Amino acid sequence: MKKVIFALATALTFGSLTTAFAYPDTLQYGKDGKQLTEKFQQLSRDSVWEQKEKIDLQFNTFHPQGMTKVGDLYYMSSVEIIEKPVKYDQPRDGYDRSPGKGIGHLFVFNTQGKLLKDIKLGEGDMYHPGGIAFDGKSVWVSVAEYRPNSKSIIYKVNPETMNSQEAFRTNDHIGGILRDGKHGNLKAVSWGSRTFYEFNEKGKVLNKSINPSHFVDYQDCENAGEDQLICSGITELPQQGAATSKYELGGLALLDMKTMDMVHELPITLFSPKGHVVTRNPVYLENTKQGIKLYAVPDDDQSSMLVYETSVNKK
Repeated sequence: MKKVIFALATALTFGSLTTAFAYPDTLQYGKDGKQLTEKFQQLSRDSVWEQKEKIDLQFNTFHPQGMTKVGDLYYMSSVEIIEKPVKYDQPRDGYDRSPGKGIGHLFVFNTQGKLLKDIKLGEGDMYHPGGIAFDGKSVWVSVAEYRPNSKSIIYKVNPETMNSQEAFRTNDHIGGILRDGKHGNLKAVSWGSRTFYEFNEKGKVLNKSINPSHFVDYQDCENAGEDQLICSGITELPQQGAATSKYELGGLALLDMKTMDMVHELPITLFSPKGHVVTRNPVYLENTKQGIKLYAVPDDDQSSMLVYETSVNKK
């Protein structure tokens, strides 16, 4: 089995989803997680990623944010922007922009790209979901205001019932969250991943630290086993001679779960048909016999899930 996939079987019936799970500490921290982290540390900018599939998603994806996998089903968070936030000339009440308006979604779709469930999440100005992760029992989703230094609601979603439950609220924009399935605490990143958080399940801040890396802003993180996590992200860089055009630099990073220190990172230079780097939006990695498989949904609205694989020699 793969990375954070604890599902042993998934049965789909019209109008309902049922899933049987193997819980944390059975697969996540075993041989498969160890292999994934070992292989990841062998990746470099010279690693060759071969596109294996292009799955057209049969629904409007709006602006995808995070993705995880439970059995044969994919869970993807997304923000539907109704009114874009507008930057203020001067900060107002501690904010640098208006809240805007939107709707938060958690989409569930199958291997053919068919939408099976659209779970609405959020409240008021908090409509922007971030990176998500599955801990073997629940899918964790943060939904924040679409502006830095704001507020967030943290949800957990039961894949068996598709019901969402508010876990807690916190006073910052949480751009991505995952649970350390071995210890039970939650790791999170702020707007642009400039701050790392550790919460307990009731939302108490146990630790807060500054992200020392400025390579990319993490968009989506997943538990990689072996007390480590893998994050994906993007940085927009100015291009010489171009007034408005930005170069999208993508990247992947392996972090130590306990300290949030960098273990290994590398740039990603794969681009979608629309010209976006593949780590711009949701990314999900899993271990394979030959190496590592990467799933990505880099484009907005009418999106495709791009699937790549790279071969890694075993040590």
